[in-house]
Amino acid sequence: MLPQTENRQQAGEHTPLLNNVDAGKRSRKAWLILALAVISVAALLVSGIWSRVRASTALRAETAQAAVSSVSVVSPKQTAPADEIILPGNVQPFITSPIYSRTNGYLKKWYFDIGAHVKKGQLLAVIETPEVDQQLEQARSNLLTAQANLELASITKTRYQGLLKSNAVAQQDVDNAVGTYNANKAIVEADKATVEQYSALVSFEKIYAPFDGVITARNTDIGDLINSGSSSNVKTDLFHISQPGKLRVYVNVPEEYTRGIKVGMTADLSLAEFPDRTFQGKLVRTADDINLTTRTLLIEIDVDNPTGTLLTGSYAEVHLAVPTQASTFLIPVNTLLFRTEGLRVGIVKDGKVVLTAVTPGHDFGNQIEIVSGLKSDDQVIINPPDSIVSGQEVQIVQATLPGDTK
Repeated sequence: MLPQTENRQQAGEHTPLLNNVDAGKRSRKAWLILALAVISVAALLVSGIWSRVRASTALRAETAQAAVSSVSVVSPKQTAPADEIILPGNVQPFITSPIYSRTNGYLKKWYFDIGAHVKKGQLLAVIETPEVDQQLEQARSNLLTAQANLELASITKTRYQGLLKSNAVAQQDVDNAVGTYNANKAIVEADKATVEQYSALVSFEKIYAPFDGVITARNTDIGDLINSGSSSNVKTDLFHISQPGKLRVYVNVPEEYTRGIKVGMTADLSLAEFPDRTFQGKLVRTADDINLTTRTLLIEIDVDNPTGTLLTGSYAEVHLAVPTQASTFLIPVNTLLFRTEGLRVGIVKDGKVVLTAVTPGHDFGNQIEIVSGLKSDDQVIINPPDSIVSGQEVQIVQATLPGDTK
């Protein structure tokens, strides 16, 4: 029995100690739960605040991004140093001339019609001039009479000069004989000139070709009255003759291209009747004068035409490679800004707009040439709004490279 009593006493002594340990564990557990609860609440608070901060930041970023304008840009297209210009030209024969008569009469006969190739000095027509023929005969008769009178006056003068040596005649008679001789001599000279005049008029009865060429017009026929034009009557041009073996092409070059026009440069001609063929010519002369009305320079281009392929009077497009002082740029016309201070384009640099002054050149419709103010690496804004200003932030949404057809 004693051992059991001792065991109970020992158990009673350990019970308070165990209770103290359990109480301590329960206290630490309560503090741990409380700490976890505080931490959870704090985490929830921090998470909520952080989400609000992120939402606010995102909203500000979206607002700022929405405030930045979106633009499309294009790069300027650089042109070649030599520009080909196409200008209208009039093809004319190297030599062309209307053939007139130098005497009055009726057309007796003509020998060539339009399209005929004639040689220089070849007889084209004969004019009948009976009045001139009669006047020539009369002039010749007058010349014969004057020559007879001159011969008699010469004999009389010689005889009187011989008689004067023996004092058989007076000096006055000798002087009269000398004066008569001189007067008859002058009459002879005048009559000779009259004969030559009418002989020339009679020679004009025959019309000859002045040069090798082609008859392009015949404006009279047998029996027509021909007027020389020496009176108030209208002159009659019998024929038109031209020389098509070499052609002249006259072109009016706009003033802005005249600095590149030099004598000796070549030109290519294209005609509608020869769509797959070009003809080469050479610039031989310029007018060296700007027309005040058209502001153009007249130039002449000669083209060899030995086979007569090209017809005179044709319309031709003349292609000229005119060198420019420096290469220029082409941009779409919808990039231009017309401001009170002058022509401007908007260029994007570092995300901001820079309004740049430009000097325009030639207008090609949907594109325009810019002579100065641009560089090859510039990004030019397409369809810029009128409200755009320098320094404005923009965002590029589409970039077009030079030569793109989009």
